[in-house]
Formats: sequence, C-alpha cells, structure tokens
Amino acid sequence: MALIAEVVPPGHDARKRDLIRKRRAYARAGIPVHVIIDDLDGDGHVTVLTDPHPGRATYEAEIRVPYGTEVTVPEGPAKGFVTGVAITGEPRPA
Repeated sequence: MALIAEVVPPGHDARKRDLIRKRRAYARAGIPVHVIIDDLDGDGHVTVLTDPHPGRATYEAEIRVPYGTEVTVPEGPAKGFVTGVAITGEPRPA
C-alpha cells in the first residue's frame, strides 16, 4: 500500500485508536505515507507521517500544519500529493 489517509472521528476511544494504535500499526507494517486529517485538533490540522521504522513502530518524519496551509507529501509513491483547503476546507474556530 502506498498511502493511507484518514479523517479522525470524534470520541475518546476512536481518537486513541486512530492517533495511537493505527499510527503504530501502519509504521510497523511499513506503510510509507500516513496522512491524518483531524477536525478536532485545535482549528483542524493535517499531519503527514513518512519514513516508517517498522522495528520501533514509529514514523521518523512528521509534518503537521493547520487547516488552510497546504502540505505536500514529500516522498514515496504519493510524492507531490497536496492536501490543502480543497480537501480540508478553511480553518475552523477552536
């Protein structure tokens, strides 16, 4: 799989699953790019994780930007894919 992109749902258990457990599982599986779109993180943030380290179940590189800021996948099979206002919408008030 080249890229996983997901929107984090509300609820404590769902957020814990998406932001902690899935992140570790995808890194462990060697998924090269994990894009997280999170409406509930402040005014909304997009996080792009790259460079998985399967042995540690972590991503070595992380780019985190608020909604309204474009972020481009820097490497891997989805290199050049842009997440911006067209996908997230405008920044949301906290």
